[in-house]
Amino acid sequence: MKATRDAYGEALAELGERDPRVVALDADLSCSTKSAKFRDKFPGRFFNAGIAEANMMGMAAGFASSGKVPFASTFAVFATGRCFDQIRVSIAYPALNVKIAASHSGITVGEDGASHQALEDISLMRSLPNMRVVVPCDANEARQATFAVAEAPGPFYLRLGRPKAPLLDEAEFTIGKAKLLRDGADVTLVACGYLVHEALKAAEALQSNGIGAKVLDMHTVKPLDKDALLKAARDTGHIVTCEEHSRIGGLGSAVAELLAENYPVPMRIIGTSDTFGESGKPGELLDKYGLSGNHIANAAKELLK
Repeated sequence: MKATRDAYGEALAELGERDPRVVALDADLSCSTKSAKFRDKFPGRFFNAGIAEANMMGMAAGFASSGKVPFASTFAVFATGRCFDQIRVSIAYPALNVKIAASHSGITVGEDGASHQALEDISLMRSLPNMRVVVPCDANEARQATFAVAEAPGPFYLRLGRPKAPLLDEAEFTIGKAKLLRDGADVTLVACGYLVHEALKAAEALQSNGIGAKVLDMHTVKPLDKDALLKAARDTGHIVTCEEHSRIGGLGSAVAELLAENYPVPMRIIGTSDTFGESGKPGELLDKYGLSGNHIANAAKELLK
């Protein structure tokens, strides 16, 4: 068990050793985002912008335009909501080499409640031209993703979580290429982030009911793996998307858009339904808002009817 934010902090510090161009910025949350690991090793290349996230994005843009590789970290709700204009105009529009690494995303932020539970951030970031969106499911994937976005030119939004999550097999990570975690012939569960683990639980439950569920880890929400999705749609004829995000504008919307234009099949979107979150234990919140494995399994059964 390990949080994706922990793996990011470790990978960022390692990147600092590999590449002197890497700099890290944070908005007074480095102990939570884990960029403090970089700060402790490279204090001269770490910049605390304070509680001024919009200014931090402008600073990151300036570093990128000067040949540096900046990683700007804060909570997801602040990184996207408070800074949308700065990201749009100063980072995405000129396609600058800024990596936004946002932790504490989704409902599993838990007790911090609605003000800190980003359920709209994927929608905001995937709407921006030039921006790529990556949502790792476990620490292994988060580590590889951190290295991958550092090497790829242009802006990225790397979405990280607060809670510890189980470690899956350390399969190779490639931006824009989904991972097949489980095969099945009846329905495909397409998930990202923490809900990959809930999708795997759902697949186990479905198997006990004689239903074969394919599970795709769609870690890159933008650009989507079109080939993997179309193959899954053709192979199983049914798609259920699973995300710790609003049903509006996230992974489900992206998949629905792609399938509607290329190979329409019956589908369901698992996500929060036009609502804010609330304070509570992560597991209880996943269950209340219909994001847990049993809800995913029930949605798949209903879809197959």
